[in-house]
Amino acid sequence: MNVQKINYQKELEKLIKHLEAEQRIPTLLVHSCCAPCSSYVLEYLSQYFEITVFYYNPNIYPESEYTKRILEQQKLIRDMKFKYPVSFLAGKYDKEKFYAMAEGMEDLKEGGARCMKCYELRLSEAARQAAAGGFDYFTTTLSISPMKNAQKLNEIGTRVGKEYGVEYLISDFKKKNGYKRSIELSKEYGLYRQDYCGCEFSMKEQSEKRHK
Repeated sequence: MNVQKINYQKELEKLIKHLEAEQRIPTLLVHSCCAPCSSYVLEYLSQYFEITVFYYNPNIYPESEYTKRILEQQKLIRDMKFKYPVSFLAGKYDKEKFYAMAEGMEDLKEGGARCMKCYELRLSEAARQAAAGGFDYFTTTLSISPMKNAQKLNEIGTRVGKEYGVEYLISDFKKKNGYKRSIELSKEYGLYRQDYCGCEFSMKEQSEKRHK
């Protein structure tokens, strides 16, 4: 039996048209993995939503890398011009929570079960924050990466959103040249672009690939 694939970008465009017809500017909590990935997402969505960027990434290793990425995120928000307000909210650096989650999956390849659990960890906290803050929607920048599975991200986001009673904004930000635009914006704003996803395990995997 063939399962019909959802075009998440088209679904997002339908919602945006509906919001524009209603002349509504909803509030949106955007979980961001890093400044480069958030650049296009913020440029795009800030035309239609009042955004709070939520930086919650307990997977980032080492701590110096975490500090570098969070500072880049804050700098980008200061430097970019937006139609509607964009504010910033820092999550807790729960690295112990990440390692507890990853236990037994340390040697799995990037993109596997460990990554899915990591997405769930971060999206669950984003959903919790969005519900606590009374946001209309929440979403994540993660789908902008060609390496990330948009279908899985949207499934996880929708599920945890239902658990916390807040709507997940379905999306696939790599569509419509989103990833390409994020590279252009990264150059324009002089952003630091990391060469690994973020965790200790992805850093080791990338290092091994380079050595080979």
